[in-house]
Amino acid sequence: MKAIKTGLSKKLLTRVLSVYFILTVIVTVGQIFTEYLSTKNHVEGELQTLKNTFSSSLTRALWELNTEQARSIAEGLLELPIVEGVQVRGENGNFVAEFGIKAQRTSNTVQEAVIEDHSGGLFSYTFPLIFKFAGRESTVGDVTLYSSFDTIFGRIEVGIFFLIGNAILKTTFLVFLFMTAFRNMLSEPLGEITQQMESFDPQHPEDSKLVIRKVDECEILQLKESYNQVIDDLIASHSKLKGTQEQLRHANKKLDDQNLILEQEVAKKTASLSQIMLDLEQQKDELIANQRELRQEIENRRYIEDELRKRNDEIASSMEHLQLAKDQLVDSERMASLGGLVAGIAHDVNTPLGVSVTAASFLQERLNNVKSNFEDKSLTTKNMANFIDEAEQTTHLLLTNLNRASELIASFKQVAVDQTSDAVREFNLNDYLAEIVQSLKPSFKQTHHVIKVNCPPDLVIRCAPGAIAQIVTNMVMNSLVHGFESTNEGVISLEITQANNEVAMLYQDNGKGLSESHLEKLFDAFFTTKREDGGSGLGTHIIYNLVTQSLSGHIEARSEPYQGLTYSIHFPTGLGA
Repeated sequence: MKAIKTGLSKKLLTRVLSVYFILTVIVTVGQIFTEYLSTKNHVEGELQTLKNTFSSSLTRALWELNTEQARSIAEGLLELPIVEGVQVRGENGNFVAEFGIKAQRTSNTVQEAVIEDHSGGLFSYTFPLIFKFAGRESTVGDVTLYSSFDTIFGRIEVGIFFLIGNAILKTTFLVFLFMTAFRNMLSEPLGEITQQMESFDPQHPEDSKLVIRKVDECEILQLKESYNQVIDDLIASHSKLKGTQEQLRHANKKLDDQNLILEQEVAKKTASLSQIMLDLEQQKDELIANQRELRQEIENRRYIEDELRKRNDEIASSMEHLQLAKDQLVDSERMASLGGLVAGIAHDVNTPLGVSVTAASFLQERLNNVKSNFEDKSLTTKNMANFIDEAEQTTHLLLTNLNRASELIASFKQVAVDQTSDAVREFNLNDYLAEIVQSLKPSFKQTHHVIKVNCPPDLVIRCAPGAIAQIVTNMVMNSLVHGFESTNEGVISLEITQANNEVAMLYQDNGKGLSESHLEKLFDAFFTTKREDGGSGLGTHIIYNLVTQSLSGHIEARSEPYQGLTYSIHFPTGLGA
């Protein structure tokens, strides 16, 4: 019974204090989080300040390849309170120095300063090291400074404890204040009302009115007055009820007499109605059976229509997906062949560039020696003559290798751009075929395969050059992968002729050829004899589509086992009559 008396006050007190506690927790957490963000921003600002302090010395050390100095500077950075880890990388991505904590790098190259968060409360500030010389800028590496939540917490620890203590003190005082107020203003008056209401006597309601002491003008006083008014109304109702009950007895007696007469009449009517109801029930059952059969027929037809519609939608959707997948595979095949060219060209360009870097370093070293001798006034005619001779040889080596790299890049650049574009333009076919063959050389430079191209030197056509590049590239790569699978000395010939505003392209290799059954499926999508080696079967299908659609021409293939493979392609020049 005590729980009933105090249940309302406890619920009100619990809800009020719960709301206050939640608001206090939210405000305190918000203040702590704001303090954390402010301190973190301050720490990040200090890390950025370190960039201005140490970047120039680190840049100079990396430029001069002074690894020990770079490591010494990195160790000095680690001694700073806000720095918990240091990573210094060279221009090739190799780590020159690593101290303290570290995290997985998300990028191998750094173009500008960036702040990055990591797991475990760790965050970093990464900035590039740029060396400026003679008006030029060169990125020689990058530096990553790490800090963590522990550093920030160490700065805001006292403030956090103060905020938490302040929240606990205010909450404790408010709990005491509310408990006292609820007990005096709600719990005790309600308990007194409950005790008096429990002693209610239905036989003597006039003795059950509420009498409450020490109650101000409030809702509880209104409750007492309302309850007492209900008691007064109940007493008046008891008096009226007694008179009404007596009247009801007389009315019931008359009603019983009337019911007896009505029952006799009802019995007569019920007998006739029963027969009518039986006839109606029989007709109803027949109607329901007919409706059920008709509904079943309608549902069967509707189900068949829905199934047919679903099957049609599924077939249409499958065709769209198949066409989309086919187009995506064709695009992937085109980009894959371009990727192979990029890898080969990059490897061939690295060799002359490496020789050029070595020659430039040697020339820089000899220039520093001459400068030192000149400043020391120990420069002799013999030393100067040796320097001039070495400088001539070195510059000749530089120009030779840089020209070679330039030729490789120039031959590949236009071919790569055209393979990713469908733009139509006029171009010299002989020169363009030379660029394509030049870009393909890295794919067979470790073999003795030979590509022979015979094309009129003044043949100019108008079409999408990317189509020509893709066709020739796919034919050559198919010969290398399939035709020359068992030989290292294959020969490929490409004969170009022009007649009546039409270009004829005859491609031949002396590879292992194709059987008649394979030749019939040569231009089919996804047909390949290298399925187990990852072949997609789209190379010749792409050739066929490019010839017939992009070039508006036609293509034929001839082959016999061990007799090589021949493609005959005809398409208009695109220059009009």
